[in-house]
Amino acid sequence: ALVRACGYYTHRYGKIDRFESLNEYWLGTEARIRDDFNIEGIRGHQIDTIRRKSKMKAAFRSAGVPVARGAVVHTLEEARRLIAETGYPVVAKPDAGVGALDTYRLDNDDDLEHFFANKSDVDFIVEEFVAGTIYSFDGLSDLNGDLVFTTAHRFSQGIMETVNEGRHIHYVSLREIPPVLEALGRQCVRAFDARERFFHIEFFHTDDDRYIGLEINMRPPGGFTTDMFNYACDIDIYRVWAHLLAHGQGTLDYTRKYHCCYASRKNNQSYRYSHDDILARFSENIVQVVQVPGVFSSALGEMGYIFRSPDQDEIDRITRAIHASPDTEG
Repeated sequence: ALVRACGYYTHRYGKIDRFESLNEYWLGTEARIRDDFNIEGIRGHQIDTIRRKSKMKAAFRSAGVPVARGAVVHTLEEARRLIAETGYPVVAKPDAGVGALDTYRLDNDDDLEHFFANKSDVDFIVEEFVAGTIYSFDGLSDLNGDLVFTTAHRFSQGIMETVNEGRHIHYVSLREIPPVLEALGRQCVRAFDARERFFHIEFFHTDDDRYIGLEINMRPPGGFTTDMFNYACDIDIYRVWAHLLAHGQGTLDYTRKYHCCYASRKNNQSYRYSHDDILARFSENIVQVVQVPGVFSSALGEMGYIFRSPDQDEIDRITRAIHASPDTEG
């Protein structure tokens, strides 16, 4: 149906200039359509590098970014041979998965055997568990790969823990990008050949001050993060992106005026402060309250608060109030 539709538009209006969905699930389809109609952008021969986590590792290494040891395993015996090198815990996830869907931490042989007895019939990668704080390097590049916009975020925990353990999540944009993170992020943009794309590159930051490449998403970061770009800098990143595609030009004069944070709430938990309390106390900081569609609520909660401040301490204070349980003191 897509091929027929694109054929119709080509016949009626001429060559298609761009074909974009901004959606992880559609990246492969986008690439095939671009192949068929000779459209600028990521093509079929490039798609595995940005969809398959096993292929990402090679690109991260070429950018000078270390990665967790791991490999695609098809049998219990292959997994055991790998774990003999890495030790427990390990993380098992679909090689071409999205977000934390079907992602598991395995702590012992019993977990491993249970995983293989119940896993879905797709290729899984198993890799060593890396303890650290997740940071992302995010932005938008032009057709030459030059960066039009960049920012970074720090996450309270990974999506795997959020989904599998029913935790809250919060993550905050940084007014100043750590220099090492920015340098590695820029190297990754070049290594993955991110051109005229939004990108979201995730790293673990370990206690010994190393950044380890986790994965790249060659599309906007999930949830409401592009809205957070706008709130943090008082810009319209959507207009910038549209102008970039329509006119081949992308310039943006911006400063990161605020830290911008997303903090979730879940319906199955109780809180010390009601929704009305939060709005009354922090009305000057809250820029949006969102109701999260059900398919995303396991990761982002049923409700989310987006708020901003130039002061990181104030961001932390608001986050603590949003997540405070009924028995929290103070």
